[in-house]
Amino acid sequence: MRNLYLITHPEAAHHIDDLVGGWFDSDLTGRGLAHAERIAEALAIRFPGDAAVQVFSSDLLRARRTAEIVAKRLGVDVVVDTDLREKSYGVAGGRPQAWLDERFIPPPAVGERMRHDEGVDGAETKWELAVRAYAALERVIQSEVENQVVVTHGGTATFLIAAWIGMPIEAAGSVSFRFSPGGITLLREDNFFHNRQVAMLNDVGHLT
Repeated sequence: MRNLYLITHPEAAHHIDDLVGGWFDSDLTGRGLAHAERIAEALAIRFPGDAAVQVFSSDLLRARRTAEIVAKRLGVDVVVDTDLREKSYGVAGGRPQAWLDERFIPPPAVGERMRHDEGVDGAETKWELAVRAYAALERVIQSEVENQVVVTHGGTATFLIAAWIGMPIEAAGSVSFRFSPGGITLLREDNFFHNRQVAMLNDVGHLT
């Protein structure tokens, strides 16, 4: 059995300042830090004392700090993977969300969605984000450790799930899962049929 816990980092400064996140390297708020501790406790309850666990994280501060709190509680180190970063919004990163909203060009309902140009200089396409998310997941599952924790971002998490269920990357242009800051998603693979499932999606019960 493989249990992969996908964590979206909790509240960060850009959330409350209404700024574009992406690669803008904002830190957790005080509330975010408290929620990271609750995430760590929620995960610790799920793992027996002798369970082998790995923790992977985006290198961006808000995710890495969350992962460090989780890893400390579980008694392990953090493996940092830059491919677990959020989508880059190019020059919009760190600017007011309203600035991006005025310039953003949404993808078409049909046709090319993955390589669509959103109209913001330096921004990643969905394709570029998906390629690195798929690659990151492939590296994670190369390990034979049964319990794994991946701390990432909302946009990236959608494509990690798409990769997990074997969705061809070319077909991932319309998929979208909604994640809350600090949510826990459980991806599970059995060791007999090797079927993969999304056993829990965006649980936030530990935050209340």
